[in-house]
Parts: sequence; C-alpha cells; structure tokens
Amino acid sequence: MTEWDIKKLRILRTLRDRGTVTATAEAMLMTPSAVSQQLTNLSRQLGVRLLEAHGRRVRLTDAAHLVLRHAEAVFAQLERADAELTGYLRGEAGEVRVGAFSTAVPALVVPAVLRLRTAHPGLEVRVREAEAAEAYELLTAGQVDLALSLAAHAPTARDARFSRVPLLADPLDVALPAGHALAGAPGLRLADLSGERWIFGGSGPWSEITRAACEAAGFVPEQAHSAAGWTAILAMVEAGMGIALVPRMAGAERASGVVTRVLEADQPRRHVVAAVRRGAESAPAVSRLLAALREVAASR
Repeated sequence: MTEWDIKKLRILRTLRDRGTVTATAEAMLMTPSAVSQQLTNLSRQLGVRLLEAHGRRVRLTDAAHLVLRHAEAVFAQLERADAELTGYLRGEAGEVRVGAFSTAVPALVVPAVLRLRTAHPGLEVRVREAEAAEAYELLTAGQVDLALSLAAHAPTARDARFSRVPLLADPLDVALPAGHALAGAPGLRLADLSGERWIFGGSGPWSEITRAACEAAGFVPEQAHSAAGWTAILAMVEAGMGIALVPRMAGAERASGVVTRVLEADQPRRHVVAAVRRGAESAPAVSRLLAALREVAASR
C-alpha cells in the first residue's frame, strides 16, 4: 500500500493555492529548496510525477490534481478529528461510564444527563445500575468512571484510591397503608412505630439502613417480610402487610394506597456520594458530569 505523508501533501496543496515554490516556502516557513526536496520525495513515494515545468515556474500535473482531490477528503476528516479532540480535551465530548444504585438513576443521573445533553451534546454518559457496594468494585476494576453510592457503604475518606464528592442527604420517610391509624397523626416520630411490622430486605444496604435508623430511635424493628425492590415493598405496604422506610429519592414509585409521612424530630437520612478514581476528577468530561450531578442534588 502507498505511504501517504500528510505534511508533504499539505506542501503540495499550498503550492497549488500559492502558485510558486517561493510563495509556498514563505507560507510553510520553509526554504524554497526544502519545499522542492519534500515534493520530490513525495513524487518518489507515490510513484507519479507531480510537477512539470511551465516557463520559469512549475505547475501541478494531472496526477497531482488527482492526489489532491483525495487528499482534501483526508484533510477534512483530520479537521473533524481535531475539532472532536479539542472538544474532548475541554470536556465537551467523550464518554463517561457511571455505576449507580437504583434510586439514584432516575433522581440524579437522568436529570444530570439531560442537563449535559443541552449544554454539551457531544458528551455521552453510559449508565450501569449497581448496588451501592458493587459500584466501588466496578470503579476499582475500571469498568465505570464514576460511582454513585451511599456514604455508609463507601470506602473511608483515607482510602487513597478514590476521591469522594458528597452530593446530598436523602431523607427517609415512612410508608404506611392509607387506612393506618397513624396515617394522619400529627408530629409522627419513628419511635411511635416501634410496635409495627416492618418490610425491608433480608440483607444489603437497605436492611442495614432500616435497622440502624430504628435502633437510633430506640427499638429493633420486627421484620415481617423481606423485599429489596420498591415496587414489591410498596405493594405490600398498600396491602396492609407492614410499613417501611423509603428514601425520598424513590418518590416517583409511590403507590396510590400508600401514605408517605415525613418524620418530625428524629428523621433519618442516608448520605449519597459520588466517587471517582483519585486524580480522575480533573478529567474534563468527568468534571462536567460531577458538576451536573451537584447541580441536580442542590436543586432537590
């Protein structure tokens, strides 16, 4: 296959545009002899004669014009590549892979993506739903660039592998069946629900969060049913099978027969953090996504 030399092709194009070797040398910041030598080498590489004498000057041959017709397409593609690379370096293009727990996807990630789509349409975000602890495993393995997790399940701040960015403190509300005796009670506190039957996962983050919140309120919750998905949990609450703590970020999944009460004095919260591999926060595309996530979190 013929070897194409971009620099020599640029010299040939400049000669076509400027008309003389001297003018080409001035434009390219070269000497006339260097221009002539480069074009002689290009002619040898391509195996065709590119210049012919025309009085005291030279002019391009038909072969040279044929070469330049194809070279123009190459130059145009290189311009596009240069523009895209510049956008990438400015954080306006590229790809960021995100690992996020389920309720963070609709509450934080999707609104952030919509903001970026307007401001930086060349920046693509790929989302992978993952449990809070799993998100860090994906981040460590290089399978995602940014992890959205819960502070309670994140590595400590002393872990040199990651940079953590606090996003928000998500309040936990209590979900009660619509006909529950305390559904309309004023000043409801978590301790008022110590005698209730509770619905939460058998293990994992939400089980730990529910138990910790109840224990902080002075009681150990009696687990009536085990479920991890909000659809299943709220369906059982609606049926009067128990009550549950639900994060406010999961508000879109409320069931019609469920009353969600804000707890008054002892409202528990879960802290949501973003994390990247240490040093990656300065990458323009990652930095733009972090900024969008912070804006969304602040608006909540």
